[in-house]
Amino acid sequence: MNETTQTGELYRAAVTRGRTVLLVVAAVTLCMVGVAYAPLPDSGWRVALILGAAAVNAFLVAGHLMHLLQERYVVYFLLAFTVLFFVALMGLCIWAHGDVPHPGAGPAKG
Repeated sequence: MNETTQTGELYRAAVTRGRTVLLVVAAVTLCMVGVAYAPLPDSGWRVALILGAAAVNAFLVAGHLMHLLQERYVVYFLLAFTVLFFVALMGLCIWAHGDVPHPGAGPAKG
């Protein structure tokens, strides 16, 4: 098998996967619209179902159409950096919470 044939097969597989993702996104969106008009006894169920479908759509769009599944290590690095930064800032706030103001500091006299 030559390189051109392999490239063509990879391209066809990517196009097929993209079409499948778009069809699933369209189907989930139609389900969301159907749930919005469905006669459910409690509106809480309607909201929960629509939010679940929106989460599925968000995963499909972010993971496949924005290629975030292929960039998994970059995403994990940024997530870990964000968590460490948050922990460091919270630690700084907790550490500085007990600071006593300087004896000469106080309200301005005037």
